[in-house]
Amino acid sequence: MQDSTVGITKFCVHPEHWQRTKTIIGGTKNIQVDKIKEINPDLIIANKEENVKEQVEELEKDFNVWLTDVNDLDSALQMINDIGQLTDSAVKATGLVNNIQQTFAQLFKTHQRINTAYLIWRNPYMTIGGDTFIHDMLYHCGLHNIFADEKRYPAITVDQLKQQHCQLLLLSSEPYPFKQQHVEELRSQLPGTRIMLVDGEMFSWYGSRLLYAVDYFKELIVKLTK
Repeated sequence: MQDSTVGITKFCVHPEHWQRTKTIIGGTKNIQVDKIKEINPDLIIANKEENVKEQVEELEKDFNVWLTDVNDLDSALQMINDIGQLTDSAVKATGLVNNIQQTFAQLFKTHQRINTAYLIWRNPYMTIGGDTFIHDMLYHCGLHNIFADEKRYPAITVDQLKQQHCQLLLLSSEPYPFKQQHVEELRSQLPGTRIMLVDGEMFSWYGSRLLYAVDYFKELIVKLTK
C-alpha cells in the first residue's frame, strides 16, 4: 500500500511519514473534493460513520468509492478482507486478519462485572451506545457498558452516571482530548467512581491498529483487577 496510496486525511497519522509524502485531502468531515480530483485515484475508501453522505455521493459521480461500515470486530475483519480483494492484496489482508484473530483469542476478560462508561466528548459529555465499535471492544475486555441500550453516541450528564452506578469511567484521548485536569474535575463529582484516561486509538481504530489493541487491553485489565 506504500506506493499505491496517493491521498490521506489529516487524521491518517500512521505511518507518520505519510503526512509528509502523501496528498492530504482534508479531514473526514470536510473532504477537499478538488484535491481528490487532482490526484485522480482509482479507488476511494470511505466510511459511513466518518464521512459526510453528501460528499461521498458527490465523489461517486466521478470515482469508484468503497463505503465501509464497521460496528464490531467481525465487521472490521471483513472490511480488511474486502479492501484486500479490491487492492489486489488479498494474501496480505488474510495474514493481517489471522494475526488480529490470534491476538484477540489470547485476550483474557475480567470476570468482574464492572459498570463502565466511556466518554468521547465534553460539553456536553457524550458516551457510546451498544451499536458501536467501541462498545464491542469494551465487551471483549469483559467490561459492562452501562449505556449499552443507547444508540450511537448519546449526550449524557453526571447525574446519569450516578444513576447508572458507574464504577469505571474511561476518558478517551479522542475525538475530545481528555487530560488529567478532566479526571480531577469529574472525580470531585463522582468520588466513588474510578476514572482513567485511555488511548482512543486502541478502542476505536479498526484497521491494522487492532494488532496493538490486545496488549493494551491486557495491561488495562491487569490495572483494573489489582
